[in-house]
Amino acid sequence: MALTMTGEVDLPASREEVWAKLNDPEVLMACIPGCESLEKTGEHELQAVAKMKIGPVSATFKGKVELTDLDPPNGYTISGEGQGGIAGFAKGAAKVALVAIEGGTRMSYSVEAQVGGKIAQLGARLIDGVAKRMADQFFERFAEQFTSPTA
Repeated sequence: MALTMTGEVDLPASREEVWAKLNDPEVLMACIPGCESLEKTGEHELQAVAKMKIGPVSATFKGKVELTDLDPPNGYTISGEGQGGIAGFAKGAAKVALVAIEGGTRMSYSVEAQVGGKIAQLGARLIDGVAKRMADQFFERFAEQFTSPTA
């Protein structure tokens, strides 16, 4: 089952600041819903563990994340693949673009993902809703990195 999502968010920071946080594993781990660990394994590779619940199915996904098409500080493609045991698999990629705007940076994204196994049997509407909610949570948490006192 394939999913596609697009969106954008305006952030009160320079492209360079946004770029730096997009490449910081600790920031990404704090922003990814259900992320339990995110470790750098290479210059542009990470190992991830995330716990997710989609409808009645809960699973811990383990997989790798890779950054490609690097164009600092304009954007990149982040792609990942994870196995969730009997729950199935998830894989996908997001193209992230950063554009300077008055007062900060506009971050836009285009995500294409696929899921298979038990989670794919839950139905497109349920999966689409969960995927959109997870994307929204990520971008809300990411935006908070620039507005919280610890930013």
